[in-house]
Amino acid sequence: MIDWIHIEQLEIRARIGVPEHERAEPQRLVCNITLWPQKSMDLDDEIANTVDYSKVAESMKELASRSEFRLLETLVEKVAARLITQFPVRRVRVEMRKFALPDAEFASVTATEEAAVG
Repeated sequence: MIDWIHIEQLEIRARIGVPEHERAEPQRLVCNITLWPQKSMDLDDEIANTVDYSKVAESMKELASRSEFRLLETLVEKVAARLITQFPVRRVRVEMRKFALPDAEFASVTATEEAAVG
């Protein structure tokens, strides 16, 4: 049984920031995503029986590229909510890093979303 699937340091681009000049051009963000697949049958070495992490990455990039956000928190919440409804997972955790502070390596926000039961 697979415990989780993890994507580390996925680079995406998004128009994000409180000041308008920050949103003028897409910025580089880095994401770490952990997905807890729904309990399922034997994988049988078939992609249809698991979470296709390349599609997860595509979904995140598409959402980020077509939207504009003031807050990193909003983008992270939207991504987590989208992944929990779009893929067969029971839980998802998304950490997103932004490189906007001159005296820090990055600032990050993490959101965890649980699938509805029932």
